[in-house]
Amino acid sequence: MSTPDNPFGQVLVALVTPFTADGEVDWSDVEKHVDHVVTHGADGIVVTGTTGETSTLTDPEKVKLVEVAKDVAAGRAKIITGGGSNETAHAIELYKKSEKAGADGIMVVTPYYNKPTQAGILTHFRMVADATDLPVILYDIPGRTGVPIRYETILRAAKHPNIRAVKDAKGDLSEVSRVLNQTDLIYFAGDDANALPTLAIGGTGLIGVTANIAPAPYRTMVDAVNANDLRTATEAHRALEPLVRATMTHVPGTVATKYILHGLGRISSPRVRLPLVGPEESEAALIEDEIALVKQIDGVDFSNFRPDRNAAAGGALPKVAGTTR
Repeated sequence: MSTPDNPFGQVLVALVTPFTADGEVDWSDVEKHVDHVVTHGADGIVVTGTTGETSTLTDPEKVKLVEVAKDVAAGRAKIITGGGSNETAHAIELYKKSEKAGADGIMVVTPYYNKPTQAGILTHFRMVADATDLPVILYDIPGRTGVPIRYETILRAAKHPNIRAVKDAKGDLSEVSRVLNQTDLIYFAGDDANALPTLAIGGTGLIGVTANIAPAPYRTMVDAVNANDLRTATEAHRALEPLVRATMTHVPGTVATKYILHGLGRISSPRVRLPLVGPEESEAALIEDEIALVKQIDGVDFSNFRPDRNAAAGGALPKVAGTTR
């Protein structure tokens, strides 16, 4: 297939949404965090995705996150709005508002909980893509949605001119290869551990959780692959391995990422919104043990890591309930 244009970037951060201790969005921390990851190598930001706690954000919060990220990035990175809804009408409404707010692209997750057939999934994707002029990333994460986007459905979706990419959290690299051979879709690794393997078979980049903490080594990895320097890319991959394990293994990635960012002094509170809660003592100990194995990583000084288990304990009920169905 031809080499497709990429309207999204290559090192995309699945951005956490910083909260205050009482569970409200900390807009000052949002601004600082966006600026940090862009300054350290991210060329794309996905706001209001899984890692951004989309399920407990209100629609006005989601739209404002697009606006704030767009303003802070100031052309240095593309702003992608994620999350969506498992109700097609609601998803369309939200993506239209996000487009008006300045989003550069949208990421559409497979409808979750209601478990539609492949025909229903395809119709959902097509109707969302029809409703916007923005480029679309399909988000394939059956572990959370309950249903995969099957190979045949991806091929059919790829015929829509606005559907340009897939974030693959299914982890089937043989299927990724099949789709890359038969379409012009762009592929992003949706599991941090698979960033280099996905790039190695022709993927374009990653949409990473660990990149909230350390975007610079992912920039190094991607640039090395672009330059056909497998050795440098592999070194970055190996350096990141214990951090990826600390972030993605013991508790939900959002919880661990906020715990680590707070311990590094990068956000003011590690608070998450219920039903997510901070790590329990045993989970926090596992995260900290993994962090102790991290060697030198560009852009992060773990000698200053000061985790606060008490600050992270529990979860918050925000003043206004979220609007994701």
